[in-house]
Amino acid sequence: MIQQVKTHIRKAPFLWMALPAAALMFALISLVNHYCFRTYALDLGLYTNALYDYAHFSWNDSSVFKEMPENILADHFDLYLPLFSPLIYVFGTYTLLIVQIVFILIGAIGIYRLVEHRFPDSGLKNYALAYFLVFFGIYSALSFDYHSNVVASMLVPWLFLAVDKRQLIRAAILTLAILIGKENLPLWMIFIGIGLLIRYYKDIRLRYFLIGVILFSAIYFVVITGYVMPALSNAGKYPHFHYSKLGTNAGEALRYIVSHPIESLRLLFVNHTTSPEFNYVKTELWIFLILSGFLCLFRPVYLLMLLPIIGQKLYHDNPVMWSINYQYSIEFAPIFAIGTFETIAAWKRKKVRVIAALASIFLAFVCSVRSMDRSIIYSEKSRIRVYQANHYKREFPIGEAYQLITEIPADAVVSAHACFVPHLALRPTIYQFPIVKDAAYILLSPKEGTYPLNQEQFDAEIDRLTHSPEWEVIVQNENFILLKKKSGQ
Repeated sequence: MIQQVKTHIRKAPFLWMALPAAALMFALISLVNHYCFRTYALDLGLYTNALYDYAHFSWNDSSVFKEMPENILADHFDLYLPLFSPLIYVFGTYTLLIVQIVFILIGAIGIYRLVEHRFPDSGLKNYALAYFLVFFGIYSALSFDYHSNVVASMLVPWLFLAVDKRQLIRAAILTLAILIGKENLPLWMIFIGIGLLIRYYKDIRLRYFLIGVILFSAIYFVVITGYVMPALSNAGKYPHFHYSKLGTNAGEALRYIVSHPIESLRLLFVNHTTSPEFNYVKTELWIFLILSGFLCLFRPVYLLMLLPIIGQKLYHDNPVMWSINYQYSIEFAPIFAIGTFETIAAWKRKKVRVIAALASIFLAFVCSVRSMDRSIIYSEKSRIRVYQANHYKREFPIGEAYQLITEIPADAVVSAHACFVPHLALRPTIYQFPIVKDAAYILLSPKEGTYPLNQEQFDAEIDRLTHSPEWEVIVQNENFILLKKKSGQ
């Protein structure tokens, strides 16, 4: 076994040096954020509480952030969480963050293996790996909690590899594995299937397989978003269609895009809100995409695969979705890596290939550094600036916060500030403050933001609770407030 490992390292030294370095960088972002209470009720706290419920063979009711209980699958149809739930017994509240890092590394290996398989004599596999590992979408995703579309995106290179090797059973399993990650992923898989169909159309066996992928993905998308999620929802409808410029549902959106192609194209580039502060958010994204993936212009089939991702981002009502921040750019990482290095591999001169590869890596790296430095739309940069001391600090004493958490019984119902919820989520019931309901403990920090309340509402609620005869004040200082429900109340 040890000898086999040594052999693998000798055959691919760059791969086995790059992966630990990347893992360390990813951990410094994601795991340090969690340790420093820079992960939140939405989404890590909610998903970690769901892990707890699934591990105890129970449905999760979204009570972390919803007053009225509702199956979490009505919010996002994510079947990864039940699969990952047993890991909480090993990794605790860090489970999903570790899973996310591991899958990004798996995705990186997939890029390496795909380029190695397709272009064995090009000498590009190490460059492709480096490009993927410095892509800005990976760092922005790691800087904010956990999301299953990150995991699903990391399976895409392996799907491409299975298709290229004509391993159809493996490709079918990978397709299914991507589909179950979240309800919008089948829409992406339709376009991935179309792109692969164009690329492999002459292969009859692959042609019929990919038509099957497209049709199955379309049916899965319609069934889940049109029937299953509305049936689970209290409101009786799919909750995440936020594209008012296109219509009130997916059907209206499709009709609008087809009947108004010029306006639909314009909306991809302009601020379609009434707030001028968002004027250049889309411009910034386009600059990042062009700099990072300009060589994909020579392989438009890969741009076709990204059409639903671009549409989901840039037609959205919330300008945050348009930005370079958070997890909303992760899908570009594997597609751009594959498209970029397929373009470079087609060039005959080795010197040209090397220059193009280095230029691509450099531009991708510049975009990542820029995303850490600043962005047009506000984001908390201390989440991602691992090179600054503030990344390893908090506005309140971290050690004291952990001490207060240990004073709360493991099975107690708790209402807590958003930053404390992920650390308290491995219990039957946890609420994001100001939801209190039947909570026995309330843990807050005056140093933390007041979302979803404004400052005036937050202060009023604190004053009411601390003067209520129902609550005993355990701690109240400039950093923390810990309240305990009095016996018999």
